[in-house]
Amino acid sequence: MLTRTLGRHGPRVSALGLGCMGMSDFYGPRDDAASLATLLHAMDLGVTFFDTADVYGPHTNEVLLGRALAGRRAGRVIATKFGIVRDPARPDYRGVCGRPDYVRACAEASLRRLGIDCIDLYYQHRVDPDVPIEDTVGAMADLVRAGKVRWLGLSEAAAATIERAHATHPITALQSEYSLWTRDVEHNGVLATCRRLGIGLVPYSPLGRGFLTGAIRTPADFATDDTRRHHPRFQGENFARNLALVDRVKALATEKGCTPAQLGLAWVLAQGEDLVPIPGTRRRTTLDENLGALDVHLAPADLAALDAILPPGAAAGERYPAAGMAAVSR
Repeated sequence: MLTRTLGRHGPRVSALGLGCMGMSDFYGPRDDAASLATLLHAMDLGVTFFDTADVYGPHTNEVLLGRALAGRRAGRVIATKFGIVRDPARPDYRGVCGRPDYVRACAEASLRRLGIDCIDLYYQHRVDPDVPIEDTVGAMADLVRAGKVRWLGLSEAAAATIERAHATHPITALQSEYSLWTRDVEHNGVLATCRRLGIGLVPYSPLGRGFLTGAIRTPADFATDDTRRHHPRFQGENFARNLALVDRVKALATEKGCTPAQLGLAWVLAQGEDLVPIPGTRRRTTLDENLGALDVHLAPADLAALDAILPPGAAAGERYPAAGMAAVSR
């Protein structure tokens, strides 16, 4: 398994991690047995970097990952997150909280659910506009000093916020959406700031929430409770325009002798050794396919061809509904 260092002073991890969100939430019905088998298969294949959050489920995804970790903790780098608040009485509600007392309570709860005594990488999932980032990161730093967390991260934070957070306590990783059809970090200062400060970038949804695999041909392919149905990029004319772009990626993948998913992941990996993408899947076969991206070499001509198909801003529609967009890049 190829490895990369996460951040200038962070852990050495597998070059591809595994995002666990879709195993428990947002992308249709759960299948814990299949997901657990995929987690164990990933460990057997040398994947060492696993990403979850307390909001996934909520809580059930951390429990699932904890089951997989039982007796297999050594050598695994576990990332989880706090900060997005859900309300059982209002299924569609999403709040944000970065209060220091909330940070501490969430960490203790995540440790229990995961069945571990230290979280390797602890992210603030979304920045709370009502709490100074220095206060939130200060509470996270207290967890490091207490031995309950090893490294700190942020998710979907703006460049100026990253600067302030890093001045409070070193930030190891920044998790943001990044793929061929979501290239915001290239031009909003986030990637440049991370590189200047020695912060690793962890791209989530590196396959455009599965769209770049080419397997999604119509909105009817989504389960009725799949949240992607509500994302602008998967609706109406946007869907048709984006599907035409994906078909061009598929054609290039065929020329390269790989799958569209492998081509999309190889493109993200080619953007720098400081990136560790975390594609998600519930299926062992898809995991095997994704890991095959590590064997795909992209020549300058291939990268240029992909840039021509999907330059920054090419995807039609916002990447989240309005409420989701309001919570990112603060």
